Amino acid sequence: MKENDLIALLVDLPDKGLRRGAVGTVVEVFEQNEHHPGGYVVEFVAETGEVYAHADITDESQVVQLRFRREAA
Repeated sequence: MKENDLIALLVDLPDKGLRRGAVGTVVEVFEQNEHHPGGYVVEFVAETGEVYAHADITDESQVVQLRFRREAA
């Protein structure tokens, strides 16, 4: 995944107040190295535009990348 990708949670993250199905945006990507397991910071935004949570995701099995296809007119 890369910055600005949309993701959906596949699991609840109760410590962040997030439930399965919550949609967020990848805002930072960390490459794996000897000091960090790698992963993503994901931002979750309410319909009002307010950020209500950030989550560090280090296990890709917790999320799915959302992809949209444009339909021909």
